[in-house]
Amino acid sequence: MKKIIFFVLCSFVALAQNDFVKQNYTKHEYKIPMRDGTKLHTAVYVPNDASESNKYPILMQRTCYSVAPYGEDKYPYRLGPSQTLMKDKFIFVYQDVRGRWMSEGTWTNMTPNNPGNGANTAPDESSDTYDTIEWLLKNISSNNGRVGQWGISYPGFYTVAGAVDAHPALKASSPQAPVSDFFFDDFHHNGAFIQAYLFTFPVFGVQTPGPTSQAWYNSQMINTSQMKDGYQFQLDLGPLKNAQKYYKDNFYWQETINHPNYDDFWQKRSIIPHLKNIKHAVMTVGGWFDAEDLYGPLNVYKKIEKNNPGTYNTLVMGPFGHGRWSAETGHTLHSNVYFGDSIATFYQRNIEAKFFRHFLKEAGDGKTGLPDAYLFDTGTKEWKQFEKWPAANAQKLTFYLNTNGKLDKAKAARAGASEYVSDPKKPVPYSEDLQSMTGFTPFNYMSEDQRFAAKRPDVLVFETDVLTEDITLGGEIFAKLKVSTTGSDADWVVKLIDVYPGNEVNHPYMPNKNVMLANYHQMVRSEVMRGRFRNSFEKPEAFVPNKVTDVNIQLQDVLHTFKKGHKIQIQVQSTWFPLIDRNPQKFVPNIYKADEADFIKATHKVYSDSSIEVQVLN
Repeated sequence: MKKIIFFVLCSFVALAQNDFVKQNYTKHEYKIPMRDGTKLHTAVYVPNDASESNKYPILMQRTCYSVAPYGEDKYPYRLGPSQTLMKDKFIFVYQDVRGRWMSEGTWTNMTPNNPGNGANTAPDESSDTYDTIEWLLKNISSNNGRVGQWGISYPGFYTVAGAVDAHPALKASSPQAPVSDFFFDDFHHNGAFIQAYLFTFPVFGVQTPGPTSQAWYNSQMINTSQMKDGYQFQLDLGPLKNAQKYYKDNFYWQETINHPNYDDFWQKRSIIPHLKNIKHAVMTVGGWFDAEDLYGPLNVYKKIEKNNPGTYNTLVMGPFGHGRWSAETGHTLHSNVYFGDSIATFYQRNIEAKFFRHFLKEAGDGKTGLPDAYLFDTGTKEWKQFEKWPAANAQKLTFYLNTNGKLDKAKAARAGASEYVSDPKKPVPYSEDLQSMTGFTPFNYMSEDQRFAAKRPDVLVFETDVLTEDITLGGEIFAKLKVSTTGSDADWVVKLIDVYPGNEVNHPYMPNKNVMLANYHQMVRSEVMRGRFRNSFEKPEAFVPNKVTDVNIQLQDVLHTFKKGHKIQIQVQSTWFPLIDRNPQKFVPNIYKADEADFIKATHKVYSDSSIEVQVLN
């Protein structure tokens, strides 16, 4: 009954918002020509009170996910990044990128950037953004000459790309959970394939038959409607070469399996190297528990900061999963962890709206009152402000992985090693929620309880004594492992975990009543390194069996206070299925084309001089 009431209430809210858009905006649709003649479908919503004496800035989103509803008499239930900005009123612009939905052209994943936006430059997402802005300024009356853009996830990539070689009228960009490099976020992590993305390939690997308002890729989707156990389905699939039966005609699957290393195909699709000469304001937004794009926002912010001194460049990171700051949920949770109420609304009103108002409607001089970094501490559950990130006062602290299972600040007096047998035929699950593994992409595992993994013999566990005072990890994390294996290849997964005390009480909003927060092992951060890429992502190398070898892993940044009475734990493992694909543990040229016989058991050792380097805030 509660679900029905919630649905009815949401329907009334949607209708009210839809009425607001219809009553306050007029919709127009255009086919905007790009420099090569390709026409991109664009929906423009102009405030009804716009005039030559009451001009509005343009706020734009470019997307590969459709600007529906189509038709000048069809209105969406909401405009813009938030209700706040919708009611503030802007000229909102939505555009289907080339080769998608109602736009002309050929679709390319992560369109390579062609530097410069001169007349002879081949079209890319930067030039398409530039050409669109130029057309809008000339053809949409009552604009004030200032343009902003935003987008979440893949539209976040288009926002970043549009910020490069930008049109002079572009004054503010907010890439949110931006995809930046498919070899390090979304489809891969440090070269390991994110097998949990297997069901997404039809959306990204089928060309349209031409401009269309209907999804054209559905016939290639793997039917998961009756699937209850995603782990078993992926395991029964066997080696990844068997996915060919689903995707032999999928161009993006073919590109992926034929480019197993970080070669020119992937490198030229990364937007990170192009983040230079950015002169307008940028606010990059992300979620600390974003299972899809955590690499993107942190690295976009840092690269802009490094390459563009003096540019207004800010970072916002909240206690959210992928894109969840865009809609208010009331009680803000991720998995079983409760962070507070109305956190998305706080962000929308006090951070995002302030940014766009200042640069598009107000002085635009950079004096927004916002800090360089507005970050949420996921341990104390409160917003913190920094004038630099990583913070200027961050101090390095090293923990060592002792053979007695202790996570120690001092290196062990006697050298030793912890070992485990890794069997790719019985891989460690990344979650206990098997049905969630049938979803489009993973979500909850980023803060899920890791007790189940700690009990496995193929997972090493190292933890501190009970903390006698709070400790705030804030900044970058590096795992510097000394390892060996009886095989010739291996993956190395490192997880940073907050172990709650045994008397922790459940909060009143627990989504799963069977979970107890007493002794909860909350994952705070995690990452994988495909061992073959330990020295070079371009040139993989086999391990020499039983030889001690360095494997260094940079985990994504963190801001988390481990409270007094808790413990800090590190888990190390070599399978994490089906989040990542299984490493055969026998070196083969291309894991996507490995045979069943290539998958072997191996004994892995982690030596006691292995360490975890963190930054600590006083």
